[in-house]
Amino acid sequence: MIDPLRITFESHGAPIVGHLFVPAREGRLPAVVVDGPLTSVKEQAQGNHARALAERGFIALAFDHRFFGESGGQPRQYESPPQKIEDLRAAVDFLAAHERVDDKRIGAVGVCAGAGYVAGAVAEDPRIRAFAAVAGFFHDVAMQLKWMGPAGFEATIASGRAARERWEATGQVDTIPAVGDGEVAMPLAEADYYGTPRGAVANYVNAFAVMSREHTIPYDAQAAAPRIRVPTAIVHSEKALAPALARSFHAALGGPKAIHWLTSQGQVDFYDDPQLIAAAADIVAVHLRAALG
Repeated sequence: MIDPLRITFESHGAPIVGHLFVPAREGRLPAVVVDGPLTSVKEQAQGNHARALAERGFIALAFDHRFFGESGGQPRQYESPPQKIEDLRAAVDFLAAHERVDDKRIGAVGVCAGAGYVAGAVAEDPRIRAFAAVAGFFHDVAMQLKWMGPAGFEATIASGRAARERWEATGQVDTIPAVGDGEVAMPLAEADYYGTPRGAVANYVNAFAVMSREHTIPYDAQAAAPRIRVPTAIVHSEKALAPALARSFHAALGGPKAIHWLTSQGQVDFYDDPQLIAAAADIVAVHLRAALG
């Protein structure tokens, strides 16, 4: 097992804390930044997948985004796709400058919502030469409208805007639980993972800033797909979250692509089941070696 190195870098003036997994190999190596699910931190899914990829020869970085975990930034528990994309690009800055990293061989991997955020970064940043998604949730505005209805869609965005304006005026941050009973950010039954010993790591806070909804609800990862020209591999399951969105994202990709189907119990076993992580990491590692050289 590869133990992580605690590292820091900055994103837009805020300190970012990450875990860097470095294989016991000589020379400059290919590297990958790994992003994770909504509200997650580096000790959860992204850290598990980063370690697995390091065991397969890649320098791998998992980190706490701004507003989460050990990283800085206010307000806390603010899920902002545009700012998460900025953080991912700052993570690439860190990797590209690292003495052990071959800066011409950098890839990015996203798990669940992290795949949608990584898609936005890959579409914008030519330094990212390969992309892989594991149980990715590929945000789709048209589908979000269908799920919520136009009135619910607009009202939810308006509630996020009002919460942001309240924070700007008073410093008060309105939050709801990320998971649990009543109004929560992740109402799926499986999301209770975060409230169990499996997911409730010490660095995780079960909260979601309501102002996040101003940006999470209208975020559209699908729109990034045609602009992604680097080799892309999608690993998914028919029982994971929104396989139809994975298919539509794959179909719209603008470059070399592959989609792989694994068998899972659902979504969250992709976060911490050793056998499923190993199966996904094997596929992703083959993809990254082919794409990055």
